[in-house]
Amino acid sequence: MAKERREVSAEDTWDVDSLYPNLEEWEKDFTKLTKNKSDASRWPHLASYQGKIGEGAGKLSTLLTETNKIERCLYKLYTYAHLRHDEDVANDIHKNAYDKISLLYFDFQNETSWVQPEILQLPEETFNRYLEDKSLAEHRIQLEKLSALKPYTLTSDKEHLLSLASKALDTPSKAFGVLNNAELKFEPAKDEKGKEHELTHGRYSLYLQSKDRTLRKNAVLNLHRTFGEFENTISELINGQIQAHIFQAKARGYDSALHAALTPHQIDIEVYHNLVSTVRNNISPLHKYVSLRKKLLGYDQLHFYDLYTSLVPEYEKKYSYSEGTKLVLNAIKPLGPGYHEILERGFGPERWVDRYENARKKSGAYSSGCYDSVPYILMNFQGTLRDVFTLAHEAGHSVHSYHSNKEQPFQYSNYSIFVAEVASTFNEELLFRHLMGKAESHEEKCYLLNQKIDDIRATLFRQTQFAEFELTLHSLAEKGVPLNATTLKETYSKLNKDYYGKDLFLDPEIDVECLRIPHFYYNFYVYQYATGISAAYALVERLMKEGEKAQQDYLKFLSSGSSLYPVDLLEIAGVNMRENGPIEKLIKRFSSLVDEFEKEINAC
Repeated sequence: MAKERREVSAEDTWDVDSLYPNLEEWEKDFTKLTKNKSDASRWPHLASYQGKIGEGAGKLSTLLTETNKIERCLYKLYTYAHLRHDEDVANDIHKNAYDKISLLYFDFQNETSWVQPEILQLPEETFNRYLEDKSLAEHRIQLEKLSALKPYTLTSDKEHLLSLASKALDTPSKAFGVLNNAELKFEPAKDEKGKEHELTHGRYSLYLQSKDRTLRKNAVLNLHRTFGEFENTISELINGQIQAHIFQAKARGYDSALHAALTPHQIDIEVYHNLVSTVRNNISPLHKYVSLRKKLLGYDQLHFYDLYTSLVPEYEKKYSYSEGTKLVLNAIKPLGPGYHEILERGFGPERWVDRYENARKKSGAYSSGCYDSVPYILMNFQGTLRDVFTLAHEAGHSVHSYHSNKEQPFQYSNYSIFVAEVASTFNEELLFRHLMGKAESHEEKCYLLNQKIDDIRATLFRQTQFAEFELTLHSLAEKGVPLNATTLKETYSKLNKDYYGKDLFLDPEIDVECLRIPHFYYNFYVYQYATGISAAYALVERLMKEGEKAQQDYLKFLSSGSSLYPVDLLEIAGVNMRENGPIEKLIKRFSSLVDEFEKEINAC
């Protein structure tokens, strides 16, 4: 059984106390931030600027400085509450704090919803003059980016209405989160000897890698059957989230929900379409790998639950958390001593990482923090090589945040998701190369190659499949097609067949997998995993070929936050994601790794 949170050793947990020593101190800051609440407003001094920002650049500068100050405090409060909530999602005390700060942030967005449209309604001559005014120098980039949204920004009263609606529009995502993390219970999975194993989100991924095919099968089928019991409810939640995306896009005058999701980040929709089409046009290497996996496992039928177990039968290795951190630290040495020292402190005395699963802890892994905290890492470390790669992945995010927070002012410290996945998968590629360089046998090389191939499959091919599924659902909904359980399952089943080919047998339960993916509530998020790993591979190649210059460019990229548009930031690091080249090169690498793996395993 998973430990209760109170039973977990402090050294295995993140140091959230460094943010606030206890909830009482958090409450003091929360109260301080809301002490001026009136019947009409929590921050009446902000409302006093409404209708007056055209009177002079100084007024706008003061307003933006004050809103940034409040938002910075809100982020700090939110970070503490959400980290505590994720330690045990059923803890009512922390859930209450999380709900309180979420509502307060909603109020802030509501009360400042007039700011953006009022800025964009300034006469062009006034706006251009403000851009050159010294008092607005620290906000110039912010204003330049804002101007790109002018065609899609509504009048103040309409922006206010959209802000009021945002809390209701978030309900599907929140409802799924509660259902998924706190309420769904899965039947134990029996192994080949009939022994029952507790099935949780964290242990599910571990069972998928088991050598015991009976355990793998029962884990996959039991988990998906449970989701299948709620397929109509979850389908309505997904439909509700997509309808929210479409409503917001139409309200602002975007061409589509995809256009609305990408435009604020200055990502051309062709980047998304090019990803899907490039992978689609080069899908044969994935079919080749599925065929090889079926052959090596020796099964008459290859099932979904056979896609994650190692193909190296006599080689299995477990890692302690300490061993995992040492491997990651050694792997990232090409990035220089500064990067290494930062991460060493994070893994050590600064306690960035919450290491292991406990009862009702949020599943998965992530990096999270704020401008005034360390970049925390949530893990559910089980000792597999995949967990070590996950640790390297999240460490990439965290050091990216560390550099951006250190080098950028608050308003430019948050970087786009589009570039976020570059820093994480960059570290994974370095870890793979490090491990391959020290491998001592054919078996170990095969094991690592198998892992790397599966990582690319999961990050490039699988996430592109998810991206295509998400795009298809939005397109259907925009055409008025009902998104019921049947539509979702049929759409997902067809994509599985297209992506994996004829050698994968699809059990009916796998059609339900689309109902358990949290990222489908994130509004065109997953494609960035695929573009990120493509960019990361190209940048690691550059680092290995060019050395110090590439290293300096990459660290400059990590330190740039959102001071430029995402695609432009990647050009600083040395890769052009407006082209298909990086994606095609990664697919070729995947194909060559499959060939190398087949050669190595035949030598075992």
